[in-house]
Amino acid sequence: MLDIKDLHVNVGDKEVLHGINLHIDAGETHVLMGPNGSGKTTLLMTLMGFSGYKITKGTITFNGEDVTAMHADERSKRGIGMLFQRPPTISGLKLGKLLTAISHDKIVDIPGLAASVHMGGFLERDINKGFSGGEIKRSEVLQLMIQNPGFVMLDEPESGVDLENISLIGKAIGDLLEKDKRMAKREKSGLVITHTGFILDYIDADKGHVMCDGMISCHGNPREILKDIKQRGYTECRECRRN
Repeated sequence: MLDIKDLHVNVGDKEVLHGINLHIDAGETHVLMGPNGSGKTTLLMTLMGFSGYKITKGTITFNGEDVTAMHADERSKRGIGMLFQRPPTISGLKLGKLLTAISHDKIVDIPGLAASVHMGGFLERDINKGFSGGEIKRSEVLQLMIQNPGFVMLDEPESGVDLENISLIGKAIGDLLEKDKRMAKREKSGLVITHTGFILDYIDADKGHVMCDGMISCHGNPREILKDIKQRGYTECRECRRN
């Protein structure tokens, strides 16, 4: 579904990503870990096609199509969606209006989906205005549920969220990624940034990666990688990349 080859990205005058290679098959969910400032969010923002993230080298292929030069709206229409770590507050735009626009006139039960993530009472409120951390994340998940993308990117879905909300959000994300189906039957894929690893209790990720200093330094079982990081930190990941 997604194939990234030798991706180099500048933010301003500084190169932040230095030759990223990553391949995600249909039905797979990958987890990306790494210290703060290592380039994880930059990778997701680049894959989404936002301005300010300049690709200087490399390619991004999605479902067999080169999307490297496409804008964010073009990538969204092709089935790429993203949950933001810190989405903006949008005064004057009601959440329900945004969800209707996202649905693109498809027959979608917006009130029913909103109720499933306890957002039924927020449809007439300005987007994220006065929302708690958990409410913001539930709103983001709801938007993805309406968009229903084939490739889902999640930037720290558990950050700033209490245990009750993690359970609710985790279940919704698991449904979004079709985790109730066998691997061979899944059509959706995902790339998830996590620091705590709590989301792994709900999405059962297939592969894990560690990013350090703008490069992916190792790959493996997500839970084993998380366990090593908790015990040893990221020092060994940096040393492994150097060797």
